[in-house]
Amino acid sequence: METSAAPPSPDAPPPADPALLDEAVELCRHAGDLTLRWFRSIELSVDHKGDGTPVTAADKAAERYLREELERRHPDDAIHGEEEADKPGTSGRRWIIDPIDGTKAFTKGVPLYCNLLALEDEHGIAIGVINLPGLDEVVYAGRGLGAHCNGEPARVSPCEYLDEAYLTTSGFGGWSAAALEAVHDAGIHLRTWGDGFGYALVATGRVEAMVDQVASPWDIAPATVILEEAGGRFTSMRGEPGFHHGSGMGSNGVLHDELVELFATTFDD
Repeated sequence: METSAAPPSPDAPPPADPALLDEAVELCRHAGDLTLRWFRSIELSVDHKGDGTPVTAADKAAERYLREELERRHPDDAIHGEEEADKPGTSGRRWIIDPIDGTKAFTKGVPLYCNLLALEDEHGIAIGVINLPGLDEVVYAGRGLGAHCNGEPARVSPCEYLDEAYLTTSGFGGWSAAALEAVHDAGIHLRTWGDGFGYALVATGRVEAMVDQVASPWDIAPATVILEEAGGRFTSMRGEPGFHHGSGMGSNGVLHDELVELFATTFDD
C-alpha cells in the first residue's frame, strides 16, 4: 500500500506502522464481505437492543470476526466494540470496532453503511478505516502516512465559503429548528448522506462537512485520523478535539471554526 505525507515535525507523534494499516484495511474488507451475505437478503432479521437501536446477525458476525482475528494477531491489545464487552489489554493499544455503522441503512438495503475500525495508542488514534462494502470503496489513513481511498490519495475540498459548501448528517432527529434555520440562513447545502459514509465524503473532497449531533466513540474514532491526514479537521460540534465528547464534526478545515460558531447556540449539550 502506497503512503504519502509531509515529513513530521520534531514534536509530532511517531507515524503509524504501515503494516498495521494494511492489516486493518484487510480485516475491515473481510468484515464487509461477511456482511454482504445478509445484505438485501430475505433471511435478514432485525432485533433491537435495550436502547432501541437495531442490530442484526451481520453486525454480530462482523464484530466477532474482527475480534477473533485481532485477538489472534495481537493478543495483548485491548478491544472496544459496539456489540460485545470490552477486552482489556496490556500493550497500551486499543482497537475500536463498529461492525456496521448505519445499521438502519443496511436493513433497508441502502448501500451507504460501513464497517469502521480504528487503532488507538498512547498518542491518540493511529489508524482509521471506513469500509463501504456496498460501494466497493474503502477510505483509510495512518498517522503520518496520509489518507487514501482505494489506493489513491484522499484530500478534502478546498471550498472556502459556507454558501458553496455541502454539509451532510446522519439524520435530523437531534436537530433543533434553530440549527436548521442557521444552516439555511448561511446558504449551506444540507444532505443526509450520513454515518461513516459522511466522513468518507469529507475526506475525499466530495462534501465539505459532516456532523453527528449524538455519536459514540466507535462511530467517529476512525474519522479523527482520516480527516487530519486528508488535510481536514475533526472535533466535537462544540470544537473539542478527540472523539469522546458525544458528538462529531468533520470538515475540510477551512470552514471548521465557522461551523463551530454556527452551531454553538443551536444544539443542546
